[in-house]
Amino acid sequence: MADQPVNQNNSDEIDLGQLFQMIGRGFQKFFNFIGSIFKGIFHIIMLFLLFVQKNIILIGAAIIVGGIGGFFLDQITPVKYISRMVVEPNFNSVQQLYNNIEFYNDLAKAKDSVALATALNITEHEAASVKEIFVDSYSDENQKIQLFDKFISGLDTTTVKAIDFENYLENFNSLDARFHQISIISTDNRVAKKAQPAIINSISVNEYFKLQKKINDENLDLQEEIYKKQLVELDSLQSLYRTVMVKEADKPMQGTNINLAEGVDSQGRELALIQEKDILKEKMVELNEERANKSTIVNVISDFPTRGVELKGIWNSYKFILPVALLGLVFGVLALLELNRYLKSYNQK
Repeated sequence: MADQPVNQNNSDEIDLGQLFQMIGRGFQKFFNFIGSIFKGIFHIIMLFLLFVQKNIILIGAAIIVGGIGGFFLDQITPVKYISRMVVEPNFNSVQQLYNNIEFYNDLAKAKDSVALATALNITEHEAASVKEIFVDSYSDENQKIQLFDKFISGLDTTTVKAIDFENYLENFNSLDARFHQISIISTDNRVAKKAQPAIINSISVNEYFKLQKKINDENLDLQEEIYKKQLVELDSLQSLYRTVMVKEADKPMQGTNINLAEGVDSQGRELALIQEKDILKEKMVELNEERANKSTIVNVISDFPTRGVELKGIWNSYKFILPVALLGLVFGVLALLELNRYLKSYNQK
């Protein structure tokens, strides 16, 4: 009976020892796995360096030839200019804007200068100078927050709880942005300014958007009339309260019985009227701001400049593009040759 505790302690020590051994083997396997990954990466890097060392002459020749060829191409290629315009489409016309810009860009890519000249109301020579037309959204975090606030203001309480700002950003579409930037790349630095009226008018002449603007103007005028009538009514009511207060003040006091509650109540009502008038005035200011923001179907926030700026950057230089292209071609050919040698040796084995 006395040996039982000793045997039990020995058994516990053996079980703990096996547990620590298992944990140790697990860590060892984990570190061996990590080490094998680094060894594999190091092996791939060494193979790549040996490949470069073996073909350094061809690789160097490709870079030199590409650099020289790119330099001459940059000299003989016409200079490209970029012009940008920022617009604010109203009445859900942003989709039409993107469709029109995509249409213009397709014509430019297809080098259909006749159709592009007709669409942009410019000469065929000017249309031939256009290389690319594109549009993208122009918004920062503050604008996205304002759009989110406007979005949730029209939702019920249950739906608002299920939507947060992060989810809104994940589903944010470039068409949802308030401002959009139109860019034109051309070899003629003046063509963008000449094409601006046609780009804007192509949306403004749309009958659907014209109808939307007309209805919006009528609604704003109606709302303004309502606000003005409410202001007149509040002025009349305020005048009435003042007349009542003056008459109450002129009443002779009977003994010492003074009703202070009536004076306080009248003053409180007049103060409430003043607050209502201030709210109405703020609404009229907002109404005028909305009328200004929606005075046109497409608001031009920033016009195309009179002259475009030269399109610079390493990605637009043949001195960079051509060497990279030749280098990729040489690497591809050499890799295929190495693969062919490996397959032949493997077949012989």
